[in-house]
Amino acid sequence: MNQASAINPENAEKLAALRRTKFIATGALCLCVAVFIAAKLLQPRFPWLGFVAAFAEAATIGGLADWYAVVALFKRPLGLPIPHTAIIPSNQERIADNLGRFIEVNFLAPGPVREKLGEVDFSALVADWLSDRQRAEGLSRFVARLVPQTLAAIDQSGLRGFVSERMLEQVEKVPLAPLAAELLSAFTDDRRHQKLFDQFTKVVGKFLSDEEALAVMREKIREELPSLFNLFRADAYLLKKIVASAGSLLEEVRADQDHPMRQEFDRFVEKFIADLRNSKTYAKRAEKLKRDFLARPELKALAGDMWESLRNLIEQDARAENSMIRSHLAGMFVEVGRQLAGDEKIRADMNQGFVVALASFVESQKSGVSSFIAEQVKRWDLGQLTRLIEMNIGRDLQYIRFNGMLIGGIAGLALYVIELVFLVN
Repeated sequence: MNQASAINPENAEKLAALRRTKFIATGALCLCVAVFIAAKLLQPRFPWLGFVAAFAEAATIGGLADWYAVVALFKRPLGLPIPHTAIIPSNQERIADNLGRFIEVNFLAPGPVREKLGEVDFSALVADWLSDRQRAEGLSRFVARLVPQTLAAIDQSGLRGFVSERMLEQVEKVPLAPLAAELLSAFTDDRRHQKLFDQFTKVVGKFLSDEEALAVMREKIREELPSLFNLFRADAYLLKKIVASAGSLLEEVRADQDHPMRQEFDRFVEKFIADLRNSKTYAKRAEKLKRDFLARPELKALAGDMWESLRNLIEQDARAENSMIRSHLAGMFVEVGRQLAGDEKIRADMNQGFVVALASFVESQKSGVSSFIAEQVKRWDLGQLTRLIEMNIGRDLQYIRFNGMLIGGIAGLALYVIELVFLVN
């Protein structure tokens, strides 16, 4: 404790009140002595003063006894080495230990702590804090400043490699063939795969109208026909017929959504999907393809490049003046605050969580608090400790002296009356 804490305005006022009360109590004690002496001297002339003398005598004795009791708490009366005086200074360490244990047992017990914590609406405080746009923006700036350190920590800790390996392991566990079958089934709903068939017919149609492609086809036909037929340009005739027939067929297919070729394509796709879903051969091929793909070094390099690109993008945005990350974070914090303010169930769960967490923390630290309080009290200056206690409770203790004089005087007067009534002949 320092001297400043003892002479601040509040303590100065308490000290002044204590001195006034002491002065009045001492004056009352001196008055009792004076009244006693005067009454005894005048009693032969005025017998009724015997009652006054008895009251004043007993009041003096009571006042002296209570003065002794009050003074003995803080120091030795008149400086005499009387046993069991200066109680507070002589028992500083015991008082410190008992005060620490008292606070630990009575103020930091689990029941009262949980009850007091339960009175606080922590979630409302959090919601109000987050709902303030300025505070949310400040929090977003703080979080954004941590982004580079967080990303660097991820790299240095090997967390990125660990996560990548775990993801690849999980991907390897997923059967590819049934998954592909499900995807294709979703794609073929409402015969959407027929659009792919339409594109195929258009490609074939473009092929049949390409001069170079037709020249190659004519050359192939020429090689297969006998020489006699080539003299009559049969290859050109056959090519023309083939192209015309194919073109006509493709036109019919594109115009008729229920054409037999479309139905055949439907059956082909359905069979392929069923084979993907149920065939062990397809499953083995798909798994081998998946393993070969995951084992390729290009995939790992691609993952590394994607991570570096993502990291650079995040770091640059976090440092930018108009950061999108900060803006979205601030908006998210504000929205979280508003949603939290309106959801009583979540707030109740949060408050319960706060109570459990803080109560557990207090329970684990209360012995340390007790020891801390005891150590602090033991370190206090002895004289300063005595003055502090006397300033805070000394004024009330002085009223004990008034009560002692009053009760003692009444008792003395009662005894004097009893003496006159029963013991005097």
